[in-house]
Amino acid sequence: MDHNGIGMTSARTRERLIQRLKEQGISDPRVLERIRNVPRHLFVDEALASRAYEDTALPIGLGQTISQPWVVARMTEAIVAEPTPEKVLEIGTGCGYQTAVLAGIVGQVYSIERLAPLLRRARPLLRSLDLYNVHLRHGDGWQGWPKHAPYGGIIVTAAPDQVPQALLEQLDDGGRLVIPVGPRGAQELLQITRHGEQFERRSLGLVSFVPLLGGTA
Repeated sequence: MDHNGIGMTSARTRERLIQRLKEQGISDPRVLERIRNVPRHLFVDEALASRAYEDTALPIGLGQTISQPWVVARMTEAIVAEPTPEKVLEIGTGCGYQTAVLAGIVGQVYSIERLAPLLRRARPLLRSLDLYNVHLRHGDGWQGWPKHAPYGGIIVTAAPDQVPQALLEQLDDGGRLVIPVGPRGAQELLQITRHGEQFERRSLGLVSFVPLLGGTA
């Protein structure tokens, strides 16, 4: 099998995905461009590579998934809206796909993953794409990454039952937190904007994510 998979990663296949995202309301040209150019097939299991440009979530092992492109696009669009943050904290590196999409738009991405095996896979992959503005850490996402706070944007790719306090505290004034919240089957994607000590919440619709767990593994 051709590892670059000419057929499945053809420009036509990617263009169909971009068209679909536009039809679903994604309009930020920077986000569409990143999704067009980041090779999603490299982030999924080789057996699933032919499905990499379908608008669907796929398993990446260890009970985790690579999010559906529409969800990645929607969350990224909410994070990078003007004023585009210089520093973004990502909770849940996973396979590194969302990380790679963000890294092409914002200055620095700080990404935490609790599962060491996922991080070991993501690190060389992100480096192979020449993304040198990504900083990865094995840790508990519930605690955030205080050392580099405050962040202009925080993106969470797993769902807690309530918003972790540490993340609200690490958000810069005017910064945005984009996070799915709620039990499986009833999760809402929230955009929370900080205004001093006030936090303005806005719903971006219903989503489905794996639960945000504490600790590391």
